[in-house]
Amino acid sequence: MDNALKLIKRGSDEILTESDLQKKLNSGKQLIVKAGFDPTAPDLHFGHTVLLNKLRHFQDLGHKVIFLIGDFTGRIGDPSGTNKTRPTLDAKDLEENAKTYEKQVFKILKKELTEVRFNSEWCDQLGADGLIKLASKYNVARMLERDDFSKRFSSNKTIAIHEFLYPLVQGYDSVALKADVECGGTDQKFNLLVGRELQRDYEQDPQIVITVPILEGLDGVKKMSKSLNNYIAIDEDPNEMFGKIMSVSDELMWRWFELLSFIPEEQIRDLQKEMKDGKNPRDIKFILAEELVDRFHEAGDGKKCKEAFLERFQKGKMPDEIELIEHTIEGDSILLVNLLKNTNMINSVSEGNRLIKQGGIKINSEKVEDLKHEILKGSESIFQVGKRKFLKIKT
Repeated sequence: MDNALKLIKRGSDEILTESDLQKKLNSGKQLIVKAGFDPTAPDLHFGHTVLLNKLRHFQDLGHKVIFLIGDFTGRIGDPSGTNKTRPTLDAKDLEENAKTYEKQVFKILKKELTEVRFNSEWCDQLGADGLIKLASKYNVARMLERDDFSKRFSSNKTIAIHEFLYPLVQGYDSVALKADVECGGTDQKFNLLVGRELQRDYEQDPQIVITVPILEGLDGVKKMSKSLNNYIAIDEDPNEMFGKIMSVSDELMWRWFELLSFIPEEQIRDLQKEMKDGKNPRDIKFILAEELVDRFHEAGDGKKCKEAFLERFQKGKMPDEIELIEHTIEGDSILLVNLLKNTNMINSVSEGNRLIKQGGIKINSEKVEDLKHEILKGSESIFQVGKRKFLKIKT
Protein backbone atom coordinates (compact mmCIF):
# COMPACT_ATOMS: atom_id res chain seq x y z
CA MET A 1 0.00 0.00 0.00
CA ASP A 2 2.78 2.43 0.88
CA ASN A 3 4.53 1.82 -2.45
CA ALA A 4 1.25 2.09 -4.38
CA LEU A 5 0.37 5.41 -2.74
CA LYS A 6 3.89 6.73 -3.30
CA LEU A 7 3.63 5.95 -7.01
CA ILE A 8 0.16 7.50 -7.35
CA LYS A 9 1.19 10.61 -5.41
CA ARG A 10 4.22 11.20 -7.64
CA GLY A 11 3.40 14.10 -9.93
CA SER A 12 -0.11 14.46 -8.43
CA ASP A 13 -1.41 17.78 -7.17
CA GLU A 14 -4.40 16.65 -5.09
CA ILE A 15 -6.21 13.40 -4.21
CA LEU A 16 -9.85 13.63 -3.11
CA THR A 17 -9.82 11.77 -0.92
CA GLU A 18 -6.73 9.78 0.01
CA SER A 19 -8.60 7.70 2.59
CA ASP A 20 -11.21 6.70 -0.03
CA LEU A 21 -8.41 5.81 -2.44
CA GLN A 22 -6.83 3.56 0.19
CA LYS A 23 -10.16 1.77 0.67
CA LYS A 24 -10.49 1.16 -3.07
CA LEU A 25 -6.91 -0.06 -3.36
CA ASN A 26 -7.38 -2.33 -0.32
CA SER A 27 -10.51 -3.86 -1.86
CA GLY A 28 -8.29 -5.92 -4.14
CA LYS A 29 -10.50 -5.32 -7.19
CA GLN A 30 -9.17 -4.02 -10.48
CA LEU A 31 -10.10 -0.33 -10.51
CA ILE A 32 -11.54 1.52 -13.51
CA VAL A 33 -9.43 4.65 -13.96
CA LYS A 34 -10.81 7.22 -16.39
CA ALA A 35 -9.41 10.30 -18.08
CA GLY A 36 -11.00 12.29 -20.88
CA PHE A 37 -9.32 14.01 -23.80
CA ASP A 38 -11.24 16.24 -26.19
CA PRO A 39 -9.70 15.85 -29.68
CA THR A 40 -9.55 19.58 -30.36
CA ALA A 41 -6.11 19.42 -32.06
CA PRO A 42 -4.52 16.67 -34.17
CA ASP A 43 -1.55 15.73 -31.96
CA LEU A 44 -0.87 14.88 -28.35
CA HIS A 45 2.00 16.83 -26.81
CA PHE A 46 4.14 16.66 -23.67
CA GLY A 47 1.49 18.58 -21.72
CA HIS A 48 -0.96 15.70 -22.25
CA THR A 49 1.61 13.16 -21.10
CA VAL A 50 1.59 14.44 -17.49
CA LEU A 51 -1.91 13.00 -17.23
CA LEU A 52 -1.05 9.92 -19.32
CA ASN A 53 1.87 9.20 -16.98
CA LYS A 54 -0.55 9.13 -14.06
CA LEU A 55 -2.75 6.64 -15.89
CA ARG A 56 0.33 4.53 -16.58
CA HIS A 57 1.12 4.53 -12.85
CA PHE A 58 -2.26 2.89 -12.20
CA GLN A 59 -1.60 0.36 -14.96
CA ASP A 60 1.73 -0.49 -13.38
CA LEU A 61 -0.33 -1.42 -10.30
CA GLY A 62 -2.56 -3.67 -12.44
CA HIS A 63 -5.60 -1.40 -12.88
CA LYS A 64 -7.63 -0.77 -16.03
CA VAL A 65 -7.52 2.60 -17.79
CA ILE A 66 -10.30 4.02 -19.93
CA PHE A 67 -8.84 6.52 -22.36
CA LEU A 68 -11.98 8.49 -23.09
CA ILE A 69 -12.08 10.51 -26.29
CA GLY A 70 -14.55 13.36 -25.86
CA ASP A 71 -15.99 13.47 -29.35
CA PHE A 72 -19.31 14.65 -27.83
CA THR A 73 -17.92 17.07 -25.23
CA GLY A 74 -15.53 18.41 -27.88
CA ARG A 75 -18.57 19.75 -29.73
CA ILE A 76 -19.53 21.75 -26.64
CA GLY A 77 -16.05 23.14 -25.94
CA ASP A 78 -14.42 22.90 -22.52
CA PRO A 79 -14.77 26.24 -20.68
CA SER A 80 -12.07 25.31 -18.14
CA GLY A 81 -9.55 28.10 -17.64
CA THR A 82 -10.97 30.29 -20.40
CA ASN A 83 -12.18 33.86 -20.22
CA LYS A 84 -14.49 33.57 -23.23
CA THR A 85 -16.75 31.05 -24.91
CA ARG A 86 -14.84 28.51 -26.98
CA PRO A 87 -15.96 28.07 -30.60
CA THR A 88 -17.76 24.81 -31.30
CA LEU A 89 -15.80 22.35 -33.42
CA ASP A 90 -16.74 20.51 -36.58
CA ALA A 91 -17.57 16.82 -36.04
CA LYS A 92 -15.36 15.80 -38.98
CA ASP A 93 -12.31 17.58 -37.49
CA LEU A 94 -12.96 15.94 -34.13
CA GLU A 95 -13.14 12.52 -35.80
CA GLU A 96 -9.83 13.02 -37.66
CA ASN A 97 -8.07 14.28 -34.53
CA ALA A 98 -9.42 11.33 -32.53
CA LYS A 99 -7.71 8.91 -34.93
CA THR A 100 -4.29 10.40 -34.14
CA TYR A 101 -5.03 10.20 -30.39
CA GLU A 102 -5.80 6.48 -30.67
CA LYS A 103 -2.53 5.94 -32.51
CA GLN A 104 -0.31 8.00 -30.21
CA VAL A 105 -1.63 7.12 -26.76
CA PHE A 106 0.07 3.71 -26.68
CA LYS A 107 3.47 5.35 -26.66
CA ILE A 108 2.77 5.58 -22.91
CA LEU A 109 -0.17 3.34 -22.00
CA LYS A 110 -0.22 -0.46 -21.99
CA LYS A 111 -2.57 -1.77 -24.69
CA GLU A 112 -3.64 -4.80 -22.66
CA LEU A 113 -4.82 -2.57 -19.78
CA THR A 114 -6.37 0.21 -21.88
CA GLU A 115 -9.84 0.58 -23.30
CA VAL A 116 -10.43 3.42 -25.75
CA ARG A 117 -13.99 4.75 -25.59
CA PHE A 118 -15.89 7.67 -27.16
CA ASN A 119 -18.43 9.55 -25.04
CA SER A 120 -20.76 9.95 -28.03
CA GLU A 121 -21.63 6.27 -27.37
CA TRP A 122 -23.93 7.21 -24.48
CA CYS A 123 -24.30 10.97 -24.89
CA ASP A 124 -25.88 10.72 -28.35
CA GLN A 125 -28.48 8.41 -26.82
CA LEU A 126 -29.44 10.89 -24.11
CA GLY A 127 -31.60 12.95 -26.45
CA ALA A 128 -33.41 16.12 -25.40
CA ASP A 129 -35.22 14.42 -22.51
CA GLY A 130 -31.99 12.97 -21.15
CA LEU A 131 -30.15 16.30 -21.32
CA ILE A 132 -33.03 18.08 -19.57
CA LYS A 133 -33.02 15.46 -16.83
CA LEU A 134 -29.24 15.77 -16.49
CA ALA A 135 -29.44 19.59 -16.37
CA SER A 136 -31.99 19.37 -13.54
CA LYS A 137 -29.38 17.82 -11.26
CA TYR A 138 -27.37 21.05 -10.89
CA ASN A 139 -28.34 24.66 -10.31
CA VAL A 140 -26.91 27.89 -11.71
CA ALA A 141 -25.63 29.07 -8.31
CA ARG A 142 -23.48 25.95 -8.02
CA MET A 143 -22.18 26.44 -11.55
CA LEU A 144 -21.21 30.03 -10.76
CA GLU A 145 -19.06 28.78 -7.88
CA ARG A 146 -16.69 27.58 -10.58
CA ASP A 147 -13.76 30.01 -10.78
CA ASP A 148 -13.74 30.75 -14.50
CA PHE A 149 -17.53 31.16 -14.66
CA SER A 150 -17.46 33.37 -11.56
CA LYS A 151 -14.78 35.66 -13.03
CA ARG A 152 -16.57 35.99 -16.34
CA PHE A 153 -19.91 36.68 -14.62
CA SER A 154 -18.45 39.35 -12.31
CA SER A 155 -16.72 41.09 -15.23
CA ASN A 156 -19.86 41.00 -17.41
CA LYS A 157 -18.33 38.61 -19.95
CA THR A 158 -20.58 36.29 -21.89
CA ILE A 159 -21.31 32.79 -20.61
CA ALA A 160 -23.28 30.75 -23.12
CA ILE A 161 -25.93 28.39 -21.72
CA HIS A 162 -24.42 25.37 -23.48
CA GLU A 163 -21.17 25.84 -21.52
CA PHE A 164 -22.99 24.76 -18.35
CA LEU A 165 -23.58 21.41 -20.04
CA TYR A 166 -19.88 20.60 -20.26
CA PRO A 167 -19.19 19.69 -16.60
CA LEU A 168 -22.51 17.85 -16.44
CA VAL A 169 -21.77 15.74 -19.50
CA GLN A 170 -18.22 15.05 -18.29
CA GLY A 171 -19.67 13.99 -14.96
CA TYR A 172 -22.21 11.78 -16.70
CA ASP A 173 -19.30 10.02 -18.45
CA SER A 174 -18.21 8.79 -15.01
CA VAL A 175 -21.71 7.45 -14.38
CA ALA A 176 -21.80 5.66 -17.74
CA LEU A 177 -18.39 4.09 -17.16
CA LYS A 178 -18.86 3.43 -13.41
CA ALA A 179 -15.43 5.00 -12.87
CA ASP A 180 -13.57 4.32 -9.62
CA VAL A 181 -10.99 7.04 -10.25
CA GLU A 182 -10.91 10.05 -12.58
CA CYS A 183 -7.71 11.94 -13.32
CA GLY A 184 -7.43 15.40 -14.84
CA GLY A 185 -5.49 18.66 -14.79
CA THR A 186 -5.88 21.08 -11.90
CA ASP A 187 -8.08 23.23 -14.15
CA GLN A 188 -10.52 20.29 -14.34
CA LYS A 189 -11.16 19.98 -10.61
CA PHE A 190 -14.70 21.39 -10.72
CA ASN A 191 -15.70 19.03 -13.56
CA LEU A 192 -14.21 16.03 -11.78
CA LEU A 193 -16.10 16.81 -8.59
CA VAL A 194 -19.35 17.08 -10.56
CA GLY A 195 -18.70 13.48 -11.58
CA ARG A 196 -18.55 12.45 -7.91
CA GLU A 197 -21.86 14.16 -7.17
CA LEU A 198 -23.65 12.71 -10.18
CA GLN A 199 -22.48 9.21 -9.29
CA ARG A 200 -24.07 9.66 -5.85
CA ASP A 201 -27.31 10.75 -7.59
CA TYR A 202 -27.19 7.55 -9.64
CA GLU A 203 -26.49 5.50 -6.48
CA GLN A 204 -22.91 4.67 -7.43
CA ASP A 205 -19.84 4.75 -5.24
CA PRO A 206 -18.31 8.21 -5.92
CA GLN A 207 -15.06 8.24 -7.85
CA ILE A 208 -11.73 9.32 -6.45
CA VAL A 209 -10.55 12.58 -7.99
CA ILE A 210 -6.86 13.00 -8.75
CA THR A 211 -5.56 16.24 -10.25
CA VAL A 212 -2.17 16.70 -11.87
CA PRO A 213 -0.29 19.99 -12.43
CA ILE A 214 -0.42 21.89 -15.70
CA LEU A 215 2.90 21.59 -17.56
CA GLU A 216 4.61 24.81 -18.60
CA GLY A 217 5.67 24.95 -22.24
CA LEU A 218 9.05 25.71 -23.78
CA ASP A 219 8.76 29.32 -22.61
CA GLY A 220 8.66 28.14 -18.98
CA VAL A 221 5.75 30.46 -18.25
CA LYS A 222 2.51 29.57 -20.00
CA LYS A 223 0.65 26.27 -20.23
CA MET A 224 1.99 24.08 -23.01
CA SER A 225 -0.28 24.64 -25.98
CA LYS A 226 -0.23 24.27 -29.74
CA SER A 227 -1.91 27.66 -30.09
CA LEU A 228 1.03 29.29 -28.23
CA ASN A 229 3.61 27.29 -30.23
CA ASN A 230 5.44 26.39 -27.02
CA TYR A 231 4.88 22.64 -27.25
CA ILE A 232 6.64 19.41 -28.17
CA ALA A 233 4.42 16.89 -29.97
CA ILE A 234 5.01 13.29 -28.93
CA ASP A 235 5.44 12.19 -32.55
CA GLU A 236 7.96 14.89 -33.51
CA ASP A 237 11.18 13.90 -35.26
CA PRO A 238 13.61 12.51 -32.63
CA ASN A 239 16.34 15.10 -33.30
CA GLU A 240 13.80 17.93 -33.26
CA MET A 241 12.39 16.64 -29.97
CA PHE A 242 15.86 16.26 -28.46
CA GLY A 243 16.89 19.77 -29.50
CA LYS A 244 13.75 21.36 -28.06
CA ILE A 245 14.23 19.60 -24.71
CA MET A 246 17.84 20.82 -24.61
CA SER A 247 16.63 24.39 -25.21
CA VAL A 248 14.55 24.66 -22.03
CA SER A 249 15.90 26.64 -19.10
CA ASP A 250 17.69 24.92 -16.21
CA GLU A 251 14.79 25.80 -13.87
CA LEU A 252 12.20 24.31 -16.22
CA MET A 253 14.34 21.19 -16.62
CA TRP A 254 13.66 20.21 -12.99
CA ARG A 255 9.94 20.78 -13.42
CA TRP A 256 10.00 18.47 -16.46
CA PHE A 257 11.99 15.87 -14.53
CA GLU A 258 9.28 15.94 -11.87
CA LEU A 259 6.31 15.65 -14.23
CA LEU A 260 7.62 13.81 -17.29
CA SER A 261 10.45 11.53 -16.19
CA PHE A 262 10.04 7.98 -14.89
CA ILE A 263 13.48 7.81 -13.25
CA PRO A 264 13.37 7.37 -9.43
CA GLU A 265 12.83 10.52 -7.38
CA GLU A 266 15.95 9.69 -5.36
CA GLN A 267 18.02 9.81 -8.56
CA ILE A 268 16.55 13.21 -9.45
CA ARG A 269 17.55 14.54 -6.02
CA ASP A 270 21.07 13.20 -6.60
CA LEU A 271 21.21 15.01 -9.94
CA GLN A 272 20.11 18.26 -8.28
CA LYS A 273 22.91 17.89 -5.76
CA GLU A 274 25.43 17.21 -8.55
CA MET A 275 24.39 20.40 -10.35
CA LYS A 276 24.65 22.35 -7.12
CA ASP A 277 28.17 20.92 -6.72
CA GLY A 278 29.15 22.20 -10.15
CA LYS A 279 28.07 19.63 -12.73
CA ASN A 280 27.22 21.15 -16.12
CA PRO A 281 23.39 21.46 -16.38
CA ARG A 282 23.68 20.49 -20.05
CA ASP A 283 24.91 17.02 -19.09
CA ILE A 284 21.95 16.56 -16.75
CA LYS A 285 19.55 17.75 -19.44
CA PHE A 286 20.98 15.05 -21.70
CA ILE A 287 19.58 12.42 -19.30
CA LEU A 288 16.06 13.88 -19.56
CA ALA A 289 16.24 14.31 -23.33
CA GLU A 290 17.51 10.77 -23.92
CA GLU A 291 14.80 9.25 -21.71
CA LEU A 292 11.93 11.12 -23.39
CA VAL A 293 13.15 10.51 -26.95
CA ASP A 294 13.52 6.78 -26.19
CA ARG A 295 10.00 6.67 -24.75
CA PHE A 296 8.29 8.27 -27.71
CA HIS A 297 10.46 6.66 -30.38
CA GLU A 298 12.75 3.63 -30.34
CA ALA A 299 15.12 2.56 -27.56
CA GLY A 300 18.55 3.95 -28.40
CA ASP A 301 17.24 6.91 -30.41
CA GLY A 302 18.03 9.23 -27.50
CA LYS A 303 21.69 8.23 -27.55
CA LYS A 304 21.87 8.77 -31.33
CA CYS A 305 20.31 12.22 -30.95
CA LYS A 306 22.81 13.10 -28.22
CA GLU A 307 25.71 12.08 -30.48
CA ALA A 308 24.27 14.11 -33.37
CA PHE A 309 23.73 17.07 -31.03
CA LEU A 310 27.33 16.97 -29.78
CA GLU A 311 28.65 16.55 -33.32
CA ARG A 312 26.84 19.69 -34.46
CA PHE A 313 28.37 21.62 -31.56
CA GLN A 314 31.86 20.31 -32.34
CA LYS A 315 31.51 21.14 -36.03
CA GLY A 316 30.58 24.66 -35.04
CA LYS A 317 33.84 24.77 -33.03
CA MET A 318 31.95 26.01 -30.05
CA PRO A 319 34.11 27.08 -27.10
CA ASP A 320 33.88 25.16 -23.83
CA GLU A 321 33.03 28.27 -21.81
CA ILE A 322 30.29 30.56 -23.11
CA GLU A 323 29.05 33.60 -21.21
CA LEU A 324 25.46 33.38 -19.96
CA ILE A 325 23.34 36.52 -19.76
CA GLU A 326 19.69 37.10 -18.91
CA HIS A 327 17.70 39.43 -21.15
CA THR A 328 14.19 40.39 -20.09
CA ILE A 329 11.71 40.74 -22.94
CA GLU A 330 8.24 42.22 -23.05
CA GLY A 331 5.46 40.00 -24.32
CA ASP A 332 5.70 36.30 -25.13
CA SER A 333 8.46 36.48 -27.75
CA ILE A 334 10.98 38.71 -29.51
CA LEU A 335 12.35 38.76 -33.04
CA LEU A 336 15.76 37.08 -33.18
CA VAL A 337 17.40 40.09 -34.85
CA ASN A 338 16.03 42.42 -32.16
CA LEU A 339 17.34 40.13 -29.40
CA LEU A 340 20.80 39.99 -30.99
CA LYS A 341 20.85 43.79 -31.39
CA ASN A 342 19.74 44.31 -27.78
CA THR A 343 22.53 42.04 -26.54
CA ASN A 344 25.18 43.67 -28.76
CA MET A 345 25.70 40.55 -30.86
CA ILE A 346 24.98 42.65 -33.98
CA ASN A 347 25.04 46.39 -34.65
CA SER A 348 21.72 46.70 -36.47
CA VAL A 349 18.66 44.80 -37.62
CA SER A 350 19.75 45.16 -41.25
CA GLU A 351 23.09 43.52 -40.37
CA GLY A 352 21.21 40.69 -38.71
CA ASN A 353 18.98 40.16 -41.75
CA ARG A 354 22.02 40.12 -44.02
CA LEU A 355 23.79 37.56 -41.83
CA ILE A 356 20.71 35.32 -41.75
CA LYS A 357 20.57 35.35 -45.56
CA GLN A 358 24.25 34.38 -45.62
CA GLY A 359 23.78 31.57 -43.10
CA GLY A 360 25.88 33.42 -40.54
CA ILE A 361 23.56 33.14 -37.53
CA LYS A 362 23.00 29.91 -35.62
CA ILE A 363 21.00 28.85 -32.58
CA ASN A 364 22.37 25.76 -30.82
CA SER A 365 24.53 25.15 -33.91
CA GLU A 366 21.50 25.18 -36.26
CA LYS A 367 21.45 27.78 -39.04
CA VAL A 368 18.59 30.24 -38.93
CA GLU A 369 16.94 30.85 -42.31
CA ASP A 370 13.79 32.78 -41.38
CA LEU A 371 14.21 36.56 -41.13
CA LYS A 372 11.14 36.64 -38.85
CA HIS A 373 12.43 33.93 -36.49
CA GLU A 374 11.16 34.57 -32.95
CA ILE A 375 12.61 33.61 -29.57
CA LEU A 376 10.12 32.60 -26.88
CA LYS A 377 10.15 34.14 -23.44
CA GLY A 378 11.62 31.74 -20.89
CA SER A 379 13.97 29.97 -23.31
CA GLU A 380 17.72 29.48 -23.01
CA SER A 381 19.93 28.88 -26.07
CA ILE A 382 23.42 29.41 -27.44
CA PHE A 383 23.55 32.06 -30.16
CA GLN A 384 26.37 32.28 -32.67
CA VAL A 385 27.05 35.20 -34.99
CA GLY A 386 29.73 34.56 -37.59
CA LYS A 387 32.60 32.29 -36.59
CA ARG A 388 33.68 33.86 -33.31
CA LYS A 389 30.76 35.43 -31.46
CA PHE A 390 29.00 33.12 -28.98
CA LEU A 391 26.56 34.01 -26.22
CA LYS A 392 24.15 31.98 -24.14
CA ILE A 393 21.01 34.06 -23.66
CA LYS A 394 18.22 33.33 -21.23
CA THR A 395 15.06 35.30 -21.97
